[in-house]
Amino acid sequence: MKEHDRGVTRAWVLHPDIKSDRDRRVAGPALDEAVALAAALPDLEVVGSEIVPLPKPHAGHLFGTGKIEELKARIAAAEVELVLVDGPVSPVQQRNLEKQWGVKLLDRTGLILEIFSDRAATREGVLQVEMAALSYQRTRLVRAWTHLERQRGGLGFVGGPGETQIEADRRAIDEQLVRLRRQLDKVVKTRELHRKARAKVPYPIVALVGYTNAGKSTLFNRLTGAEVMAKDMLFATLDPTMRAVKLANGLDVILSDTVGFISDLPTELVAAFRATLEEVLAADLIVHVRDISHDNTEEQAEDVRGILKSLKVSEDTPQIEVWNKVDLLEPQARDAARTRAEREPDILALSALTGEGLPQFLETVKQRLETETTVETLVLPFDQGHRRAWLFERGLVEEERETEDGFALTVRWSEQQKRTFETV
Repeated sequence: MKEHDRGVTRAWVLHPDIKSDRDRRVAGPALDEAVALAAALPDLEVVGSEIVPLPKPHAGHLFGTGKIEELKARIAAAEVELVLVDGPVSPVQQRNLEKQWGVKLLDRTGLILEIFSDRAATREGVLQVEMAALSYQRTRLVRAWTHLERQRGGLGFVGGPGETQIEADRRAIDEQLVRLRRQLDKVVKTRELHRKARAKVPYPIVALVGYTNAGKSTLFNRLTGAEVMAKDMLFATLDPTMRAVKLANGLDVILSDTVGFISDLPTELVAAFRATLEEVLAADLIVHVRDISHDNTEEQAEDVRGILKSLKVSEDTPQIEVWNKVDLLEPQARDAARTRAEREPDILALSALTGEGLPQFLETVKQRLETETTVETLVLPFDQGHRRAWLFERGLVEEERETEDGFALTVRWSEQQKRTFETV
């Protein structure tokens, strides 16, 4: 029995290198990333991949007639069941190519949605992926709505029951979106309550962000002793994880491991996961983890900065950059990375896997969180005794006296403590 008869889908990955696209990614690394994305799904076997040079995309078929026939022969010879196109494919192009080649086809957005659906573990994550998938499918009613009868964690595009008839029109999808949004609102309110509860704890929040597979979860596990899934795989972890921990240097913090970023992240997912990514907005320190051994590390870093900017992360929030995986560099390149990092106060070279450079990292985190304090006078009404108690519990009050309007308090605090107090 052949392997693909046992439930494994044979896939072919294509990266259209469109010459007219000024913002196109470097073809070689882009294809490698697309293959790695496909490999992140357990039910897929990538049996071939290639770069397809294109002067410009064909409106109805994406590729030209000759290239379609050429690819059809290779796809048939390799007994391919699914073609993954690393880029946007319109519903019409998708339908036409599927007819021409006799296979299922997914574009980059569809593949990432499939991976996210397979990875989502929490109720919030599942709801967010479902909403993103419905928003995506709303524009693609030429395809079957197969995920409604999926047999595994994914959306049903891969290894599912196969093509079916369209089961609902836009109105049905919109009604489903409304139901999901109501459920998600309840979950988001719960998350907001948790965030407010954390705000009452005088621990700073340190958020780990970075390109997918940069080593955030490995670093998180190393610092916290947690067992977050950490594999050499794109999107190994999806749902955010938070731990209140005492770091090796005695500093108490809340450490947050967020979902990995990726270039051309589908807009549906950026919108759906905004509530999750708000953990980054609440952070007192952002740690940008980079895979310094990756050939495309500079481009990946720019993608992460772009997403942080789109999230409207405050420029006042301190950030440090961690050059992870130095253990994978050749000795000469490793020494060069260390030398460059030593010249920059906000860059550290380390290996989350081996522990190299972690003491310096912890010391830098401590320094960034020890901000200057200011002295202010507050007047709290008598009915705000809980806020007064909060200040005393943290040793922030230097002087107190009663007035006709309430308690006049002289406090010394940091900007982070002041922001936290405003939520109490």
